[in-house]
Amino acid sequence: MSGLICLTTESIWFDKNRYDEAEKRFYEGVNGPTTQQQQSSSHAGDHELVSRMKSLELENQTLHKVVVEMRAALQKLESRVTVLEKSPAPAAIPAAKAAPVKQVKVENGDDDDDIDLFGSDEEDEEAERIKQERLEAYAAKKAKKPALIAKSSILLDVKPWDDETDMAKLEQCVRSVQMDGLLWGASKLVPVGYGIKKLQINCVVEDDKVGTDILEEEITKFEDYVQSVDVAAFNKI
Repeated sequence: MSGLICLTTESIWFDKNRYDEAEKRFYEGVNGPTTQQQQSSSHAGDHELVSRMKSLELENQTLHKVVVEMRAALQKLESRVTVLEKSPAPAAIPAAKAAPVKQVKVENGDDDDDIDLFGSDEEDEEAERIKQERLEAYAAKKAKKPALIAKSSILLDVKPWDDETDMAKLEQCVRSVQMDGLLWGASKLVPVGYGIKKLQINCVVEDDKVGTDILEEEITKFEDYVQSVDVAAFNKI
């Protein structure tokens, strides 16, 4: 106990190292890093600079290699151009020889009686006969081919007067319209509104024989059932 009492009475600085370290950090914050730290930073910067210089040297070597290859290719190209310029041009193709002109020797004499002045008429008649035979053969061949019949597909909308109209009877009346070149197809009932349905019916017609006007005229004759007829679709076949 006497020793501890003596130590308490002595003025001893036990935490001096901690305070020294704190003081050092304070002055570094105020005055900047020490010379040793600056030197370490400088060494790091020098190392980075050396690395960049090495990478630049590698790039320079690569570019130099590319330039050398391009120069070699350019020299080859110049050599080929020079050879082509020195080589003679291909000879022109000689023009086709003109056909020899047959010379007709005309002799003046007393042989005019030997000339047939009516031979040309016989040749003209023969040519006309051959031409006429060919025309007749062409006409006969064309007549044998079946003529194309123009047809159309028509979709009609047949509307009744009201919802009490007998639609089955209405369709029967529509299909009763028969004429040359008319063929009825499928049909269906399409709702219009307020319980009313319209008859949508398809037909195929020959254009030269049946038109939409005559169809509408014949169907609207059934005025007890049909209010109106409209063409919903018209397509050429």
